[in-house]
Amino acid sequence: MSIPTQPNHVPSSSHLTTSNVDDSVAAFWDYQFLFVSQRSETEKPVTLRVVDGAVPSGFPSGTYYLAGPGLFTDDYGSTVHPLDGHGYLRAFGFNGLTKEVKFMAKYVKTEAQVEEHDPVTDTWRFTHRGPFSVLKGGKRFGNTKVMKNVANTSVLGWGGRLLCFWEGGDPYEMESGTLDTLHRFDVMDGCDSLLDSRKHGRNDHVWDVAASLLKPILYGVFKMPPKRLLSHYKIDAGRSRLLTMSCNAEDMLLPCSNFTFYEYDSDFKLLQRQEFSIPDHLMIHDWAFTDTYYILFANRVKLDLTGSMKALCGLSPMISALSLNPSKPTSPIYLLPRFPNRSVNGGRDWRVPIQAPSQLWLLHFANAFEQNDTVNGDLEIQIFAVACSYHWFNFQKMFGYNWQSGKLDPSIMNLKEGENGLLPHLVKLYIKLDEDGNCQRCCLEPLNGWTKPSDFPVINPKFSGKKNTYIYAATSSGSRQMLPHFPFDMLVKQNVSMGYARTWSTGARRYIGEPTFVPSGSEEDDGYLLLVEYAVSIQRCYLVILDSKRIGESDALVARLEVPKNLNFPLAFHGFGPVIASNICSGI
Repeated sequence: MSIPTQPNHVPSSSHLTTSNVDDSVAAFWDYQFLFVSQRSETEKPVTLRVVDGAVPSGFPSGTYYLAGPGLFTDDYGSTVHPLDGHGYLRAFGFNGLTKEVKFMAKYVKTEAQVEEHDPVTDTWRFTHRGPFSVLKGGKRFGNTKVMKNVANTSVLGWGGRLLCFWEGGDPYEMESGTLDTLHRFDVMDGCDSLLDSRKHGRNDHVWDVAASLLKPILYGVFKMPPKRLLSHYKIDAGRSRLLTMSCNAEDMLLPCSNFTFYEYDSDFKLLQRQEFSIPDHLMIHDWAFTDTYYILFANRVKLDLTGSMKALCGLSPMISALSLNPSKPTSPIYLLPRFPNRSVNGGRDWRVPIQAPSQLWLLHFANAFEQNDTVNGDLEIQIFAVACSYHWFNFQKMFGYNWQSGKLDPSIMNLKEGENGLLPHLVKLYIKLDEDGNCQRCCLEPLNGWTKPSDFPVINPKFSGKKNTYIYAATSSGSRQMLPHFPFDMLVKQNVSMGYARTWSTGARRYIGEPTFVPSGSEEDDGYLLLVEYAVSIQRCYLVILDSKRIGESDALVARLEVPKNLNFPLAFHGFGPVIASNICSGI
């Protein structure tokens, strides 16, 4: 698909029907509409109009928060990758009595956002390069403002706090009722003084020396935090614990990865902290846990010297300093002991990874759980996730962003199936350990044979880390020739026990983001699914409520609520459901 020339203003999508223009042109512009900047913020809550169905009786009061970027273009000629777009927090407040849903949206006022936005003139000028972007209208050469904390990736309500996360630094705390930014929240500071840290696998060698040389440059020149808190956290519902993970800044450039896991109680009190050092160069975005282990699927990377020189000179994004490392035909899986004083599986050496037989790059986990065989002492671990081929995944082209033109190319995300390897898809990983910790079996296969491109898997949060039956994910119907795989236009409900799938589809030229599960009963699939539908053909955003039990039936749609056109927002990343968040929201 060739990229049409982009005018100064995006054309009206209603004029881009497949009947009067070539579908490749319409598809290109439909894709751009998903990433159009939204500069407006709400001053007060806006009541959404119900256009289909009705908010069900008994739907819990609370607020559904959705995180993602909001701005991609400044007023001086620079564009940024969606991952470098400033965090734009969206909130849908549910009133269980009146059945009203009110909407609010505001920017996360990070240090970078305050520097790049002039509130008097309401203009933007990008000064931070960001890891995935190159500035054209700003300082390009010698610009050390690389780690642009945009707090745009995920949102969490925990311990009475509302936090917006990013992949490379501390989260920002927001006021739940007004969405005003309070301050940067230091999740990791002071942990060493609170608890004795336990370091595993650390040996003094040449990489310790290299790290000591890199730290003054990374911390002092590039202003990187010593530890990067990952944007994906986990909630152990059974223990009422929040689990987070960080890695060291220097790990980005060295073949040695240091991961620190933190566990907090419901009041945000730190309960335990563990650090593991793995002698490999890894790029971890998401991870999983069970009652016994933290689970890392080892996405392997390597330093690209040519890319590093170009990045340092401002000729390419900083992420081009890294490239994928597909040198192993297998996928190493690290099972890290979660509780250090508990001996499991004969004291298995966690430094020796399980080797999954297929080479895949993991994007997101849905869930993981373990089961003990009381007869022979075996331990079975099942993992559900989304993974893709090393040949498809590309740091510099995620979401189809072309940093040289500043445009988004949907063809990159829509390669033909089988071309250059596998697209993102749902997988099941099965591991069996004997009582001594030896791996007896490890297999990796598409989940229920479902090969359609998929991502953003979720489950009923009450079953996180426990045996689950259902997984929900955004997926593709393949009905549109020019956009067969992404953006997603369908939701799939997978029954992992019975081995079948059910789907719900949007209308033509409508796409969806990540679903969020809202429990409402005792059974695992008692509840609702919240997702945002992007109707690019009429430039509208809708909040959609689906009956999770009715997925696959004609009456699965419970309600569709329209966001006012002037408040349309771009594609978001990850959200947080209203059942858990209801105890911290009050003003919406």
